[in-house]
Amino acid sequence: MADARSIPLLFGRAGIELKLPEAARPQIIQKAHLPRLPDPRAALQDALDTPIDAPPLAQLAKGRASACILICDITRPVPNGLFLRPMIETMHAAGIPLSAITVLVATGLHRPNEGAELAELVGDDWVLENVTVANHFARDAEAHVDLGPTPTRATPVFIDRRFVEAELRIATGLVEPHFMAGWSGGRKVVAPGVAGHQTIRTFHSARFMEDPLAVQCNLVGNPLHEEQLEIVRKIGEIYALNTVLDEDRNLVHVTFGEIIASHLAAVDFVTAATRIEMPRKFKTVVTTSAGYPLDKTYYQTVKGMVTPLDILEPGGTLIIASECSEGFGSEEFRDAQARLVELGPERFLATISAKSLADIDEWQTEMQLKPMRIGQIQLYTTGLTPEERRLTAVEIVPSLAEAVSASIARHNDPAVAVIPEGPYVVPVHRA
Repeated sequence: MADARSIPLLFGRAGIELKLPEAARPQIIQKAHLPRLPDPRAALQDALDTPIDAPPLAQLAKGRASACILICDITRPVPNGLFLRPMIETMHAAGIPLSAITVLVATGLHRPNEGAELAELVGDDWVLENVTVANHFARDAEAHVDLGPTPTRATPVFIDRRFVEAELRIATGLVEPHFMAGWSGGRKVVAPGVAGHQTIRTFHSARFMEDPLAVQCNLVGNPLHEEQLEIVRKIGEIYALNTVLDEDRNLVHVTFGEIIASHLAAVDFVTAATRIEMPRKFKTVVTTSAGYPLDKTYYQTVKGMVTPLDILEPGGTLIIASECSEGFGSEEFRDAQARLVELGPERFLATISAKSLADIDEWQTEMQLKPMRIGQIQLYTTGLTPEERRLTAVEIVPSLAEAVSASIARHNDPAVAVIPEGPYVVPVHRA
């Protein structure tokens, strides 16, 4: 953790410099250094050849008539171009026809990825030309299989038919802190990734969102994680490829194997480097939405507001930088934010607390209530219209430097926590 006056922050594709005033005493909060893999392709092949709690991929694919590989949507910088073709070629060599292999984009309730964006996401023209690449649509009732409710919390389980009916099922993704499910990747790529809207909206209801254990870096007693485990067990045999990246998007770790065991192995690897203990809280916190692709919309920006809350002093100021190059987000999210602006935080929460199925995307507005309860939220952005800025329900600032100076003066405290990677780093107060 270094002291500096000019600090690069992740912002869009190009980044942005935070110019701190002379009065500031910055504390830069970064992940512990994780050395990049010298030969990512060799590391990938080793993971496929020596899986965790599973036979090698070449053996898994023998005798199977079909396969479905899940990939995350464009909001996650997963190195799909590194691993999709080797996996598909291994499956094909083992006897699965290319025509029977589907790469399915786990969109959840996000919009589909198409055209040039899909090509960017897949990262390999050979894959697009040789196998079926398709998007999941959570609102298409006919595209899902009803697997019945989970035994513990009665979550309705609807999963994309293409994944359920495939003879070989593989989820791929990125393991990073997730502000509700504890960690992304693994089981989360299945649900909500390729779940029906009923399943996703149940996850996003207040009984899950307001649970104190549904927080980043926590799997113990986390109701979302526990329900995801029950869902993958309902589906049956699933494998997963999990990646871990550094701040420059370089691959630092990869695991493959049984979906639960391989995911936990990746979590074990990354936890100590990502969860950073701090000896104090701060009245001024500067963070980001992790740059492109996560900061494409204001909808995703909320994640960056929630992650550092453990080190924000009550009544303090949280300043977040997010480009929002695609604007606000879905119409449903826009409607939820409009209700927040109209009703205020307390009345908005009251209107959603009794729902068993959350309205689509209103959960993100509910998550925004968490930082609003603790302190003042300020946003620096270059990508929202005046009306969209109003609907954020937070204060828009024209300059990061000026916002930091004003916060230092307002709180009479020069200490400033700066988190360049935003939600990819989880600072926790060591009480």
